[in-house]
Order: sequence, then structure tokens, then C-alpha cells
Amino acid sequence: MMEEIIAGLRNDPHFRDRLVHCEILPPKDPVYGTLTEDLPDPLRQYLKKKNLELYNHQAETAEAMGAGVNVIITTPTASGKTLAYTVPIFREMIRDPGATALFLYPTKALANDQLKVLREMEKATGIDARPAVYDGDTPASRRPGIRERSRIVLSNPHELHQILPWHHKWQAFLRNLQFVVLDEAHRYRGVLGSNMAFLIRRLRRIALSYGSDPRFVLSSATLANPLEFSERLTGLPFELIDRDGSPKGKKYFLFYNPYFDGAGTLSTHQETRDLFLFFLRRHLQTLCFTVSRKMAELIAQWSKKSVRESDPGLAERIAAYRAGYLPEERRDLENRLKRGALLGVTSTNALELGIDVGSLDCVIISGYPGTTISTWQQAGRSGRGTGESTAVLVAFENPLDQYFMRHPDVFFGKSHEHAIIDLANPHILSGQLLCAAAEMPLLPGEETAFPDGDIPGIMKALEDEGLLKETPHGWVYAGRSRATEIVSMDHISSDAYRVLCEGETIETMDQAQAFREAHPGAVLLHQGETYIVEEMDLRNHIVRVKKGDVDYYTEAMKVADLSVLREISHRVILSSSKGPGFSLILGDLEVTERFIGYKVIQRDRFLGMEKLDLPPLTFKTVGLWFSVSEDTLKKISERKRDAAGGLHGAEHALIAVMPFHVLCDRWDMGGLSTPRHPDTMRPTIFVYDGFEGGIGLAEKAFDLFGEISSMTLELVRDCPCEDGCPACIYSPKCGNDNKPLDKEAARMILEKLQD
Repeated sequence: MMEEIIAGLRNDPHFRDRLVHCEILPPKDPVYGTLTEDLPDPLRQYLKKKNLELYNHQAETAEAMGAGVNVIITTPTASGKTLAYTVPIFREMIRDPGATALFLYPTKALANDQLKVLREMEKATGIDARPAVYDGDTPASRRPGIRERSRIVLSNPHELHQILPWHHKWQAFLRNLQFVVLDEAHRYRGVLGSNMAFLIRRLRRIALSYGSDPRFVLSSATLANPLEFSERLTGLPFELIDRDGSPKGKKYFLFYNPYFDGAGTLSTHQETRDLFLFFLRRHLQTLCFTVSRKMAELIAQWSKKSVRESDPGLAERIAAYRAGYLPEERRDLENRLKRGALLGVTSTNALELGIDVGSLDCVIISGYPGTTISTWQQAGRSGRGTGESTAVLVAFENPLDQYFMRHPDVFFGKSHEHAIIDLANPHILSGQLLCAAAEMPLLPGEETAFPDGDIPGIMKALEDEGLLKETPHGWVYAGRSRATEIVSMDHISSDAYRVLCEGETIETMDQAQAFREAHPGAVLLHQGETYIVEEMDLRNHIVRVKKGDVDYYTEAMKVADLSVLREISHRVILSSSKGPGFSLILGDLEVTERFIGYKVIQRDRFLGMEKLDLPPLTFKTVGLWFSVSEDTLKKISERKRDAAGGLHGAEHALIAVMPFHVLCDRWDMGGLSTPRHPDTMRPTIFVYDGFEGGIGLAEKAFDLFGEISSMTLELVRDCPCEDGCPACIYSPKCGNDNKPLDKEAARMILEKLQD
């Protein structure tokens, strides 16, 4: 049937030219594993009743966990990762009636979804686990009972951050803690991931004080560096389990390019609606992922309107799903989708994670979601089981979207991104040291559990600020406020802005994020609702907003200046031709960013630009840079091209490509290009971490620069435009309104990097 559907797209006059690639992923038979020792009878009976036999990766996980090994499982969506670690954990709970386990999830919705699985398993096996969710929504009346009696506690990093100072209330649980599970672990990268790494070390330190040394299980999407990532996240050695034994049905993975001709007649959103309806009218249950909450609502509304008169029954089977709905509304939508009452659902990435919505026929991904990890996870929501399925990636007019449309072999053939954990950021490290000292005195030498930074220097600075105090029992926290209240898991700076709506705080954000997303006039999205920023109180760090229902969004624009503080590493890239090579440098920078205005955009249409008057932000970070040779500049001049425009275009394109190699967002990186920088005295391109102190992105890009620059050249060279466009060298955040830009000069500079 699916082959006929694909043929229908190929034969349709509108769809066929835009369908630029079809990758057929063949079906796969199951591969089962064996255990060296039989499972206890309650678990054997449970698997028999559910008609389940352990796949090889599930059996390998159970064996490794039984041997006391920490494991990271990186098999695809719907491969049964949850069963892989719950079976050995329940096995341990039979062997040791006191054993406990902590399950951490990135979202409350996922924790609640997994609670149903654990309760069903407990009931079916008769194993007394008493699983319970413990998070910010848990009523105070239920909390003591969970702490004292639950053997499996499900929570999230933000709640654990608040729990650890009260560890004395969790003595029995922590004394018997055997396992810590981090589900969707690839989510813990960047600022959150770096804070998470220290949170795990704080948890291990406290557990050891109660006499336990838990084993860790990480469940993750496929990463390019799973062992490096897991070891830096936890500080422990790991065994990788990545051989997927689960069966798979045949999947058609389509690449659909509305801008195949360089122009496009309909926007990506409109094309998405048309594809969505194409599948629904053929009775295929379809989940459509969108890049924003607003678009999830709009595509659902447009689709309903299109079929309401001709097929009112179909209109009733279309719905939107997003964060911001009440929990009971979300559960109802999930259940209706699972049992087939809903035929089409549009969603943000809220449904990307492992929430069980059953088996779907099709997935549409409207716009590359920023990482190949997310793309594969979203695509994996279709075809759960052995039936045929389809996934469609609909491209935006963005560099990576368009690169993949022209180079599908790169998407399907190369490894996924590197997830970065930075343990040296002094701002993150100092905050986490405060939290650790507030939980238990830090003894001399014990701070070595927090590696990679100047620990003595940081502790001396914290003592000078009156935040740490040395006592006969060790270093203790001496601040007035609770340490966990002033240290955020999501932000580096403690200089937070509060976002108020009708006097209530709805969100906090650091200063850089506030300037970027909550400046006067900004359209701010929070928990599924749209807000308009009315006032930004710079003195009191308060942003006042009102609810609004608008059909446009805003993008801030910034300009940057920087100075070189010191070089950390220097690498000479030799040329394979007769010309000179170039030097690539990694070092510390001081950056000053100015947010000068913002664009107002309706769907894909630019409506106008407004100025901003905000103070500059100055911070120290880590970046990489290289200078362009005089020989290259001479050739650019001979061809009557603009060298400054070439530098500018190459900078934009390099930053656009980096998220494919380094797990980050384009907005996490900043850049500067100049025909003559005062610190190098040469034409230079800089790319830097957009966070105070850096979070390891520039270091990884420095290591992978050959791959990054090669892909950037392909992006610019193969784009069909003549003078540059949003698909190659334009940047949505450019404070100079993408001027000057010279595509040919950028190509020449990038070619020189490949000589």
C-alpha cells in the first residue's frame, strides 16, 4: 500500500518536482538474545504473558547491569530500551528487597507516561516496587510516603537539584540506591548538560556518604561520541550497547523541497498542510511535527478548514498537540491517537520523546528540527511494529535544510552529532560547588570530584565573596539564600530576569536570553502560549508581558566586537597545493554583543524591522579563528569580488553548518568577520561560544574543523542561487542586515581551506 502512496506523490503534478529523494529503509527481522542465568519466575511469567522475548540489545543490557557495569543504550526509537533496563532492575528488587532506583526524565510528561509502564509491570509481576513520580506537581501530602516507601522514584533534573539539600529526608532511599536511569540522556548537553554532569557528581557524593554506589543506565538516541559523552556526564566508565535486535518494517524516508527551484510557490507551512491532507485523505494515521507551537495550531486549523465541508468526519479527527495544554487534555489526545480515534495530529517536539502513542503510518517533519538526532527520533514515531511506514522531511529555506536536500547521502550516511559536556566553565563550576557545600561540607581534596577547573582559585573567590566558609569540618556554604535557588540548571549567569504576566512570574531567563527573546516588542512563546513584551525593566531585571494571539514572530539582530585574550591551541593546516596553508587557533576571547533591533516576520514574509536600545553585553568565552592569506585576497580582488563580503558569507555559512557536527543550536554560536582585526592585523573570521565562559562548542568545532569547513564549502558551492540566499550565506540574526555578502568570494575562501 505504501508503495502506491509514494507513486501517487511522484505522479502528482505539484508534488513530484518537490520530492527530491526517497530513501528506502529495508525491513529487519528480530534478533533475540540469551541470558546466562534464567530470570526469576515472576519476570519470566510477565514476559511470557506479554508474548515478549528479549532482543539481543535487551539481553546484553540485562547481562551488563547484572555484572555491575554502567551501560549506555543507543538503539533507535521503539526498539524497547525501557524493557532493556526495567527487567534487570526488577530482577535486582527480587534479589534485594531493600534495593531502590531513581529514574530521571527530561520532561514531566515522559515521567508520567513511564509511570504507567512501571505500575503495570509491578502489578503483573507482584514485585513490590511502589513506583511514584516526585516532582514539582507532587502534592505535599504525598511526598513523605514516597520518600519512605517507594523503591522506584521518577523525577527530573530540576527536581533532583532541589531535593539534594534535603538528602537527610531520603536516607533510606539513598542508602539502598542501586540504579540511576537517565532516559533520553542526549538531551543533557550544552548548559543543561554541563550542570547535569555536576548534579550527578553531587548525587554520587551523597549516595556514597550513605554507603551506596549506584550503577548508571543511560538511554539515548544515537550519538557520534556515546562513550565520551556518558563518561563526562557521570564521571564513570561505561559499556556501549548499540546493536539493535528489534524488528523493523519497511520505511520510505522522503525529502521534500518546496524550494527545489530556488524560489518556491508556497511556503513550507502551506506545503506541509498539503502533504498532511494528502496522507489523511488516504486514511493514513499521520503525525506532523512543526517548529513552533503556533504552527502546530495553524496547520491543524488550515487542514480542518480545507476538509470541513467535503468531509466533516475527517475534520473532527484532526487535532493539535503541544505543551501548554492541561495534563488531562494531553493524556486524552495521546489516548485518542493511540486507539485511532484521531487520524491526524500536528505537534511540536513535545511528542518526539518516548511517549507511547501507538503505531502510526506517516510522520511529517516540517522543517529540519536542528539535529539529526531529533530528525530520526521524530521519523521513528511512524512504523512502530513491522508494518510499512513513511517519514517526510519538508525543507525550510535554511542552510542545513537545503544542504540535506542536495546531499541526502550525508544525512543517511554519516554519524550523528557530538554531544558536548563542558566541565571547565568557571561560572557553572562555582555555582555547583556552592550547591555541593550546602549539601555536605566539602573536605580537603574532595573537590577533585569536580574536575577540569581551577578549583582552589574558584573556592578562594567564593570565600572572598562570603559565599563559602572554611571550618574544621570542611568548606560550607555561607550565603543567605538557598544555593539551589540562586544556581539555575538551565542558565550560566545568576543575573536572571523574571518574566511577569499580570503580576505572576511565568519564567526566568538569563540576561543574554532576555535580550534575545524578551526585548521590548518581542513575541515570546512560553508553555504553548504567545505573549507580547510590553516593558523591559533593566534596573530591576523584570520583563512584563501580556497574552496575545498574533500571526507573526520576531527575531533579534545583534552585532559583535571582540578582543583576543590568549591562545590556547594552535594548528597549522598545510596546503596540498603550492600556495601557503593557514593557521587555526583556539583561544579565550572577550566579546561585546549589542542587540540593535529585531525583525518582524509573518510566516515566511519579512514585514519590517524595529530598533532596540539596549546596553551592550560583555562576556569572556572561548572561540576559534583563522586569517585569510594575502594570496587569497589578491585572487578575490583580481576577480573584482568583495573580500569583506566573502569573509562575512563564509562566517555565516560555517556557523550554519556547525550544528550538524556539534550538538547545539545555530543561536548558541556567535561570529565576527573583519578585513583587518586589531589583534591579528589580518582579515580574520572568528566563531565563538555564545555563553559566558564557553561550554565546549568551540573546542569540539576546533577538533572537527576539517569536516565542518568541507561541508560548508559544499553548502555554498552547490546552492543554485547566484549571489547568496537564506539557503547558504544569509543569517537570520545578522545585525548588519546581511551586508556586505559575496557568495563567490566566500566560495574562494572556503576552497582555500580545502587546498
